[in-house]
Amino acid sequence: MNPRQTLTLLIASVVVATAVVSLSASAQTTTTTAATTSTTAVKKPTAATAQMIQEACQRQKARMAKFLQSGVPEQFGSEEPFTFDPKAPPC
Repeated sequence: MNPRQTLTLLIASVVVATAVVSLSASAQTTTTTAATTSTTAVKKPTAATAQMIQEACQRQKARMAKFLQSGVPEQFGSEEPFTFDPKAPPC
């Protein structure tokens, strides 16, 4: 391949790559949906809810039952799988 063909091929490749990138970028910025412009957002709670307290209480009871059964206290990061029961009576 002579240098002129190499240069022409390089320029053509750059033009094609630029066109693909610009089409991709314009497709991302020109469309808006109602979901992205919604003003009603669910805020995270800033205080513990009754359900959070009940879950913590159930987890503590499960940890204590396991400790009493095995005699080995739980170590940090070794929590067993836990299934929260929201219908259980409050602690």
